[in-house]
Amino acid sequence: MMRTDARPGADLTEAHELAGALRHALNQVLRGKPEPVRLATVALLSGGHLLVDDVPGVGKTLLAKTIARAAGGSFRRVQATPDLLPSELTGVSIFHLAGNEWEFRPGPLFANVVLVDELNRATPRTQSALLEAMEEHQITVDGITRPLPDPFFLVATQNPFETAGTFPLVEGQLDRFTIVTEIGAPDAGTERELLLGAGGDAALNELEPVTDPVQLAAAIAAVRTTHCAPEVADYTVAIANATRANGNIAIGASPRASLALLHAAQAHAVLEGRTYVVPDDIARLAVPVLAHRLVLRDPGRLEEARALMHSVLQTVPIPRP
Repeated sequence: MMRTDARPGADLTEAHELAGALRHALNQVLRGKPEPVRLATVALLSGGHLLVDDVPGVGKTLLAKTIARAAGGSFRRVQATPDLLPSELTGVSIFHLAGNEWEFRPGPLFANVVLVDELNRATPRTQSALLEAMEEHQITVDGITRPLPDPFFLVATQNPFETAGTFPLVEGQLDRFTIVTEIGAPDAGTERELLLGAGGDAALNELEPVTDPVQLAAAIAAVRTTHCAPEVADYTVAIANATRANGNIAIGASPRASLALLHAAQAHAVLEGRTYVVPDDIARLAVPVLAHRLVLRDPGRLEEARALMHSVLQTVPIPRP
């Protein structure tokens, strides 16, 4: 494993402790799912957003609620429907006759953790209302730009197998999600524990916050100081370039995708207790960070993009010490 020391003055002690506390809290509720918990924690600490792509009933909403409870910030849930309007996300200005003035009433996006359930049931017009919020952490209504709370973390869910009454997320929307993951059904032992009251909603009701928005924002800022050696950055760029050169991929990873991969790798390094990024951080996150961003020449499901991303990784040499 390549080792690189953190830059002078980088102190990630508090970020390490917070990352471990967040992962432990999520594991207490979402039992037997260490990989989705790891990826959700990485997405949160990287300053990005998370899309959970899975069938109903496996804990997608529960994961989002647990993140919000553990983070200790404000939480809003939106159920996406075909008649959901953009203003029902961003907010709306109301005119008061008595005061002869406009008053802005913020929508549910003005929260630290926002869950948009079944995002693909909203129309493209409504989905587009999230673009500015996800990329710039602000919204513009009636020509006035308003900042969103810091931190701002959006969790969206969708069912990949149900297409009736849905609107597929466009490439620009998918590109704004740092990580796409699935949860899957639990194993028999975990499901038995769930039936007997261990984990799940019962554990969520007893969960206490492990941080607050101020500490979490500071941890996210600290994660960005995690050192990345030039060789590791070159490895990241090589993976992105390999997706662009692959004949089965019409549109490969963008520079924004490369940056998202680096930020996720920095968060993963902190989660593992390190102050520096190693090639394994990049390799372990390349598929969940990049696969959903690829536009294949023969359109297929996300599983096909993931398989193609795995094959791309095999072609890129791993840097050695």
